[in-house]
Amino acid sequence: MKQLLVSLSVTICALLTVSAACAESEYPPATVEMELIKVSEHVYYAQGTPGIATDNQGFISNAGVVVTEEGVVLFDALGTPSLGDLLLKKIREITDKPVVRVVTSHYHADHIYGLQVFEEQGAEVWAPPGAETYLASEGAQERLEERRFSLEPWVNETSRLVVPDRYVEEQESFDLGKVRFTLTPVGAAHSDGDLTLYVEPDRVLFSGDIIFEGRVPFLGDANSRHWLDVLKRMESQKLAALVPGHGAAAANPDRAVSQTRRYLSFLREKMGESAADLVPFDEAYQAVDWSGFADLPAFAEANRRNAYQVYLSMEAEELSE
Repeated sequence: MKQLLVSLSVTICALLTVSAACAESEYPPATVEMELIKVSEHVYYAQGTPGIATDNQGFISNAGVVVTEEGVVLFDALGTPSLGDLLLKKIREITDKPVVRVVTSHYHADHIYGLQVFEEQGAEVWAPPGAETYLASEGAQERLEERRFSLEPWVNETSRLVVPDRYVEEQESFDLGKVRFTLTPVGAAHSDGDLTLYVEPDRVLFSGDIIFEGRVPFLGDANSRHWLDVLKRMESQKLAALVPGHGAAAANPDRAVSQTRRYLSFLREKMGESAADLVPFDEAYQAVDWSGFADLPAFAEANRRNAYQVYLSMEAEELSE
């Protein structure tokens, strides 16, 4: 009888060990290099590599981590659940405080597919107005299906879109662990709705994809006119550091804002002239001297698409005036 009990005990322990191992490996492990880069007393971020959305196992965007005495606030959650899981492991290396809130800059796949990891940990998800437009669109589900193919196994049948707990309709502040945060919705600029996060005591701004540091931005369906207006307002702020949605934190925030603003201004100027003169896009594109931006990362992948999007939108602006 004793031998039987011992045998049962060993079997149960083995099953529990397997169960624990399964729980730990719920998400296919991301094998990319990731580190939390310290920006200031409370602020860290994980920096993705430049490239298209499916490069580097989907780790091409940034996520911000703000550690306070009462918990952690994240800004964005990366482009796969596996990356979100790896981010959580990296957070556990610097603090045992719970992740209490994830603020999303905007609802594009490379920033939100990791949300489910933190929702399962009990974190609230806050998003800008406009995220509901994305969630209700056919494109959101089509993108998820595409990423289940192009980013398999890190995006798979268990990957899902997370509906925010709350939409931030206007600028507001909140305090957590003696740190004040200010959220500012900036409207439809890079996406259907964009949001920035300012960490007041550190004077650090998380800009999302309103700013791209050291690379050409992907415009997607962006409202380039409104985006440009937002950037002009940002140039007047006095920041210690700016963490963009892609690329390294800007030690010189004014230069980072200026570079993105200059690029958008150039696109709108050149494509606007051609649209107004009814010059066909291919002819217009070939006539532009792009040398001021051609050496930036992602130029080859993004610039022609960006120019075409701006050309079409400025055609529409011409017709509406």
